[in-house]
Amino acid sequence: MENEQNHVIIENKIFIVRGFKVMLDADVAELYGISTKRLKEQVQRNITRFPADFMFELSAEEFKSLRSQIATSKIGRGGRRYLPYVFTEHGVAMLSAVLKSERAVTMSIFIVRAFIKMRELLSTHADLAEKIAEIEQKQKEQGSQLSTVCLIVKQLMTEPDQAKSARKIGFNLNLL
Repeated sequence: MENEQNHVIIENKIFIVRGFKVMLDADVAELYGISTKRLKEQVQRNITRFPADFMFELSAEEFKSLRSQIATSKIGRGGRRYLPYVFTEHGVAMLSAVLKSERAVTMSIFIVRAFIKMRELLSTHADLAEKIAEIEQKQKEQGSQLSTVCLIVKQLMTEPDQAKSARKIGFNLNLL
């Protein structure tokens, strides 16, 4: 039960930025039981372990967009003075090596599992979207075929009427 609760808590802290599933530095620090300042210090001391696909700093626009999605305090009211870093799944795994605490290792495992579960869910949604697109395509094809059949039936129904109004063969007494 506790593991399931941890996964739900962690999944709610995962966002998609620049095509990466990421977690904010403050959320990771909270899960690891340390301050954001200490987390950033350790990252800076080991910066070579965090390439751009492991960790990156958000732009002001990205942070503003994320702030509108989550409840964070505004700048000037006890909020952040600097743009946050975000960590990908690989960055979170690297953090456990950098921080070297028992809690960091434990939480890193939970976080990586949450990333994996999220990836599985997204791939399931992608499969469903693909199947829906296939069904829509078949519906369009069948609709087109049905429309053609309706046109042919209408033409068959209207031809006898046109044949009656055509010029009759034979003598016309009114013309003589």
